[in-house]
Amino acid sequence: MTTEAQKKANRKYEIEKTENIRIRVPIGKKELIQQCAKLNHESINGMVNRLIDQELSKQGLKKID
Repeated sequence: MTTEAQKKANRKYEIEKTENIRIRVPIGKKELIQQCAKLNHESINGMVNRLIDQELSKQGLKKID
């Protein structure tokens, strides 16, 4: 069970340390993406971030941790 203090800390972290990007995919593709992420034992967010980091690295751009 998550306490109110933990929820507050999570919200604060998200506001201070993250940005949102919304993407749209054709109907049916989301399910394929979910399956792919599951096969790699990661979330969709984790998979997308990993793939973006790989592309940034190939382009010689700095990865932000």
